[in-house]
Amino acid sequence: MTRELGSSDLRRICIADDFSFETTEELDPLKEIIGQDRALGAIELGLGVKDDENRYNIYVAGEPGTGKNSAINNFLNRVSKEEEAPPDICYVHNFDNPDCPQYLQLEAGKGCEFQEDMEELIEHLEDGVSDTFETGEYKQRKEAIDNEFNQKKKLLFEELEEEASERGFLLQRTPFGLNTVPKGEDGEPLDQQQFSNLEDERREKLESQQEELQDLIQETMQKVMEAEEERNEKIQNLKKEAISFLLDPMLRKLEAKYEGNERVVEYLHNVKEDILENIDDFTNQNSGNQPAAMAQLAAAQDQFVKYRANVLVNNGDTEGAPVVIEDNATYPNLFGAVEKKAQFGMMSTDFTMIKPGALHEANGGYLVLKAKNLFRYGLSWEGLKTALNQGEIKIEDPAQMLGYASTKGLQPEPIPLSIKVVLIGNRRIYNILNSFEEDFQKLFNVKSDFDNEMDWEESEEVKIARFINDQASDNSEVKHFYPSGVAKVVEYSSEMARDKEKLSTKFSEITELVKESSYWAKQDGEEYVDEDHVQKAMEEKIERRSLIKDKIHEYIDRGKIFIDIKGKEVGQITGLSVLDTGDFTFGKPARITANVYAGKEGVVNIDREADLSGNTHTKGVMILKGYLGQKFAYDKPLSLTANIAFEQSYSKIDGDSASSTELYAIISRLADLEINQGIAVTGSVNQKGEIQPIGGAKEKVEGFYEVCKQQGLTGDQGVILPEENIDNLMLNDEIIDSVEAGEFHIYPVKKVSEGLEILTDTPAGAELKNGEYEEGTIFAQVDERIREIHEALNSTEDEEE
Repeated sequence: MTRELGSSDLRRICIADDFSFETTEELDPLKEIIGQDRALGAIELGLGVKDDENRYNIYVAGEPGTGKNSAINNFLNRVSKEEEAPPDICYVHNFDNPDCPQYLQLEAGKGCEFQEDMEELIEHLEDGVSDTFETGEYKQRKEAIDNEFNQKKKLLFEELEEEASERGFLLQRTPFGLNTVPKGEDGEPLDQQQFSNLEDERREKLESQQEELQDLIQETMQKVMEAEEERNEKIQNLKKEAISFLLDPMLRKLEAKYEGNERVVEYLHNVKEDILENIDDFTNQNSGNQPAAMAQLAAAQDQFVKYRANVLVNNGDTEGAPVVIEDNATYPNLFGAVEKKAQFGMMSTDFTMIKPGALHEANGGYLVLKAKNLFRYGLSWEGLKTALNQGEIKIEDPAQMLGYASTKGLQPEPIPLSIKVVLIGNRRIYNILNSFEEDFQKLFNVKSDFDNEMDWEESEEVKIARFINDQASDNSEVKHFYPSGVAKVVEYSSEMARDKEKLSTKFSEITELVKESSYWAKQDGEEYVDEDHVQKAMEEKIERRSLIKDKIHEYIDRGKIFIDIKGKEVGQITGLSVLDTGDFTFGKPARITANVYAGKEGVVNIDREADLSGNTHTKGVMILKGYLGQKFAYDKPLSLTANIAFEQSYSKIDGDSASSTELYAIISRLADLEINQGIAVTGSVNQKGEIQPIGGAKEKVEGFYEVCKQQGLTGDQGVILPEENIDNLMLNDEIIDSVEAGEFHIYPVKKVSEGLEILTDTPAGAELKNGEYEEGTIFAQVDERIREIHEALNSTEDEEE
């Protein structure tokens, strides 16, 4: 018996009178995420488990608009405030290895204090050095050292001159050292002529003594140099003593301030040692000996830069643990970078040009990344894996990592990493990573899976009303709703879910509807939104997005696309498909035809032969042969060739929702029975002839109804669909009115035989005990036709033999 759906089967109604409020203004705003208990539980677990190995990171999976970002933000804002702010991070000069700046960690808010303390120390040093060396005590002690040296030097030279005189020589000082000149009996120096006129014995004696005197001069000069070195050392020690006297009070104060931080105290000790070892750098005593270019370069550089502090992360204003959302996860954005500047034709850098990345800023807290964005940059993912596995943040030059740069720059000391990473993406990316990335499961072992639907219960209806209140509270352009408006939004949510028992959790789209409904209420000058405003917003949304659908319907109406909605034809039927344009999904009717003739090729899918059939569609067609064989090849081979095709199809077809439609066309051709062209069909079939549920039932029914309405409803038109898809129908009011008026019909079926009887108005036929079918039925005619084809093929083969 043919069953037809009534209006109550076509849509579930949300009863506005069941709400206990007059407007949503009376309700409390909703601050929770609706319908995601499973996902929220996973997030709570992932955030609650603390480990030292950075293993309990979270992958949040789900479709766009299901509240993933809102849920993560809400959880992190709440959880982070319950934790302590992590330490500040500074980079400072490494006096042992200048190419490897060292990090310092200080209590939250102390990093900038430390930076100011170091600036104050530099200022104190800069101002105090020159003043210190101008004090009377310093000058007096330095003069004493100089006098001691000069006296010692004078005595050494007097002893040398006396020795030279005793040996018959005078000493003459020149820019190049000391010269020994023989002297005569009168004590005056001898010139070359006079020296040549001396007796040979006298001259040879002088020459011998001159050689001895040269050795004595060298010995004396060595003693002078040693005395000078001693003087310089004493002066240097004096300078150190003076600078120490200048610095010690402030350094002791800083060491006491940071006494609990060993790395800071050690750094301050190294600062003092370096200052004392490089005092002349601050007095400019060596600048006069430098070439002009070097002096210019030195003047351009900050001689105190190595005593400054670079505050990489300041958590002084952070309330609790930091939460960082990085939308562009390039390698520098994640790991920071060492910047460079051009100076005198070359690139230079220092530790003050180290810039932080998101990992630094989120260290000790939470980092939120978008999976699709992260995996766009291969280095970012590889670096993140390494950082989480090793528990440290290493700043490296990407060009050097890839081998594009030969010069080696700064290599800042890696910073210990303690972080919780939240990766937001879709299920496809998760499955790929889980299958092919060996470290992924180890690092992201908590999956939070956001569903795109929830059960339609009364409590959820009230939550949607409170959600509208929340939107109105946050946005002055959003109005509060009457119960009738809320009911319409609830029904729209069910339409989005394509299930009368479910509601959609894609609240981003519901938010759009709420805003647009408020707009139309404002246009009407209404204070509150009712069902008419919501309906208007829904219709306008469809109007904006349905250009392609309207063009297809226009082509059908003008006869460019062949679709019959009246009359009867053999081997021809209207199937229903779904087109998705990205922001809009609609049903599109398509003509399917079948031809059957003698042959042994079986069921031939023309679209497959033209490489226009997807795998699922091809499978559906192959199932038809299994059904025909099981049904009619009990006493004979299934010897036939059946060609089926989607007419006017110029792109790939996939899905098996038309397999029952194709089967009806083949059976119509075999039985030579006409099919009512006003009835379109959708539904998958298995080898036992059972009609299986399909997707897009709502869109398919509405799509065919619009075509029939455009060309004129006759009262005989309708759609056959699987009985299991009744729950998926949330049809619009216009179709429901047409069904109530008998202008349009919707038939649910469970078996192929039911659909055949509706399409042909002929009994399908029950199978008899001998395997044959009742006479005059569809199956009897098909069985007879297959037998005739088989006999014709046997006869032809006999004649050929």
